[in-house]
Amino acid sequence: MTPAARLQALRALAGTRLTKGHGTENDFVLVDDPDGQIVLTAEVVAALADRRGGIGGDGVIRAVRTVNAGDPDAARVLAEEPGAEWFMDYRNADGSLAEMCGNGVRVFVDHLIDRGHLVLDEGGSILVATRGGARRVRKDGGDYAVEMGRFVLPGGERAVADGADVAVVVTGLDGTRAGLRVTMPNPHTVVALPSLAELEAAELRLGTVDYAPVPEDGTNLELVVPGPEEVGQRGERLGTITMRVLERGVGETRSCGTGCCAAAVAVRAWAGSGAPDAWRVHVPGGEVRVDVAAGGEVTLTGPAVLLGDVTLR
Repeated sequence: MTPAARLQALRALAGTRLTKGHGTENDFVLVDDPDGQIVLTAEVVAALADRRGGIGGDGVIRAVRTVNAGDPDAARVLAEEPGAEWFMDYRNADGSLAEMCGNGVRVFVDHLIDRGHLVLDEGGSILVATRGGARRVRKDGGDYAVEMGRFVLPGGERAVADGADVAVVVTGLDGTRAGLRVTMPNPHTVVALPSLAELEAAELRLGTVDYAPVPEDGTNLELVVPGPEEVGQRGERLGTITMRVLERGVGETRSCGTGCCAAAVAVRAWAGSGAPDAWRVHVPGGEVRVDVAAGGEVTLTGPAVLLGDVTLR
């Protein structure tokens, strides 16, 4: 997009008050649109997310009442879950649609509270509509816990037995690496590395990774280094992971909520029976906790930060 085209796209939102926020430095531009009056084209989203000519962010989130969203996915979720009053209309930085964002949904709920759309006491919860389905978010101390739904391993039991179902080549790393696909509901490919030195050596930019087979809908890539077990605050066993992530439609980000969940699911599967169900995941932007229930339900807990507001001229 040329500078002139970017400026023209931004003028479509002249006078609109926007909010900048992040969850473990996975950052977003939030657009408050409860009545569904704002149209976010791919061009407008890309202009907003641009880090030099726009506000800058890994994605853009429109906060709209589900009934006013004008989106078929929102209508579907509302029919399934009438209590999901608010729709998180999430777009990647390039303007493409995404099913869900685990960091973004925490920032989304904090934004609703900040704007006076919602009151959420400690332990209280809200059901949020997303393209990946309804997600329940509850206040957990200074953080938010998100019920992310069930994970899916597209390769099934064979992939778990083999430890992989994708061959991955990453610029900066020697040879071909084994990857395990995880749907959360965004598509992910998780690759385990033996050392933090290799994790640092990888070049994570769009176009620097090859997959076989090639994912039809694209994929996020998580490079992970499993660490030693720890003991949690409640005396539980706590696995640890250090990771970097390459997000489809964005590039490398400081964190990815669904990616952290996918990483925990994959490392847990590789560890086999007796692996911890709770995981502390370290990302460049901070850390989150992932809990995996016996039935496959995953909960993501982490912070949300609202940095400030800006009104486009």
